[in-house]
Amino acid sequence: MNDVNKLLVEAIKNILKNEFNYDDTNSLVMLEIPKETAHGDYSSNIAMKICKLVHKSPVDVANIIKEKLEGNEIIEKVEIAGPGFINFFVKKESLSGIIKTIIDKGADFGASNFGNNEKIMVEYVSANPTGDLHLGHARGAAYGDSLTRVLKFSGYDCLREYYVNDAGNQIEVLGESLYQRYREVLGKEFDMSKIGYQGKDVINLAHELVTSVGDKYLDDDSEERKDFFKKHGTVLELDKIKVDLDLYRVGFDHYQSELDLYRSGKVIETLEALKKSGYTYELDGALWLKTTVFGDDKDRVLVKSDGSLTYLTPDLAYHKDKFDRGYTRLIDLFGADHHGYIARLKAGLKILGYNPDNLEIEIIQIVRLMENGEEVKMSKRTGNAITIRELCEDVGVDVARYFFISKPIVSHLDFDLNLARKHSNENPSYYIQYAYARTCSILAKNNNFKLSDSYDLLTSEKEAQLLKIIAAFKDTLVDVCKNREVNILSNYLIKLAQAFHSYYNDSKVIDETNPELTAQRLALIKAINIVLENALKLLGIEAKKSM
Repeated sequence: MNDVNKLLVEAIKNILKNEFNYDDTNSLVMLEIPKETAHGDYSSNIAMKICKLVHKSPVDVANIIKEKLEGNEIIEKVEIAGPGFINFFVKKESLSGIIKTIIDKGADFGASNFGNNEKIMVEYVSANPTGDLHLGHARGAAYGDSLTRVLKFSGYDCLREYYVNDAGNQIEVLGESLYQRYREVLGKEFDMSKIGYQGKDVINLAHELVTSVGDKYLDDDSEERKDFFKKHGTVLELDKIKVDLDLYRVGFDHYQSELDLYRSGKVIETLEALKKSGYTYELDGALWLKTTVFGDDKDRVLVKSDGSLTYLTPDLAYHKDKFDRGYTRLIDLFGADHHGYIARLKAGLKILGYNPDNLEIEIIQIVRLMENGEEVKMSKRTGNAITIRELCEDVGVDVARYFFISKPIVSHLDFDLNLARKHSNENPSYYIQYAYARTCSILAKNNNFKLSDSYDLLTSEKEAQLLKIIAAFKDTLVDVCKNREVNILSNYLIKLAQAFHSYYNDSKVIDETNPELTAQRLALIKAINIVLENALKLLGIEAKKSM
């Protein structure tokens, strides 16, 4: 038996269909691994979930499932607990079959067609190209990148997109800031009041421009000069952002320019479509959208009284364009300050004729960087907000990524610098990587043994626990996809590392007096090694062979 979890779930589903005429299209049948082995190898609360739907008590449903599973080739026994929990005890020889499956599939173990090739777009980071990436961006970047890795691995046609806000007032300010710094670098008079972005990065960009164009634009006040500094400021800032994202192992398939949306006419097309919808009106010289009709707390302005567009108008054009490109589901990772933006965006999409339920918005909650019990807000080196690059240089990319994905993004996160800097088992990232390095060491030192393809001697409780955990890897990835919670995978890795370290410290993996047992245990270690490596890769964390 190669996948006990899957076989057991399918057996339960067949019972529900045959005995209760219940087709589990909503995938309510899920198995958990009990914390205590006395409660079985797997447990399920399915009887309590469907009892009202099938008009029976939970205990009656549980007992019927128990009766029908008796004699199943993978089941040792079934017990009913409490108000209707079902505990399944699996034959030990059934559990061990997962080892061969994992070894045979190698880097592909855990991959599935769960996503059914659905076209899904995930937008994350999308920081304005006006400065460095900071901690809020770091959390969203790690989460978005890890989520998209899992989605792709699980059968989704997933595109990773960065929306470049290269239009609007912030770019005007950037262009003027860069021009004034350009004058400063050339030793000419400059207007400090016009430098809206005063970071060192703008000064550095000004030095780069002086090197490339000299004093060509020194006394030029034309629109061409203004456009040049806006364009080059944006390009240079975005290139710098891309370098930091590359350091952070965060990738994108496409960078969508807001300016290109304007140039293509899509923003005006969207505005015209909104006007034709019958859900706009004019008030005090401005154009309003009736978003309250679809759940917003107040109507929103599309065009201000001065004729300029609000942020909502190009944002609606952008999301319309996403759907028009053929993506059936959109996921946006927004900062905590965008919570109030969700209702108006969904209302606008509804008015444009799209299903707002196909837009999922995940809010990234605030990160506090903690050191010695106190919050750290500024870089000791620069006196400015701490950047992704500085954090990675301090604690390392692996630790930074792991800490940011260790909790749901809807929860506030305290990033403990003291813990992150530790190279010991107290640091969860180190603890997991050390588990992988330890499996590599065991396999390298004993490569004279041929891995067994028989596993009948793997009968200890700790071996059974490890077998159940590695068998659950694919379902864990499916849970990540269903819930959009990458921390499910990071928690899984901690659980696997704990079980492995406990097994290693308690068991004699290499027994020279029993070569067959050794060969079987090495096969188990190889399977654990593969699962650890595959999971670490999905989280963008290096699988280190030695530490």
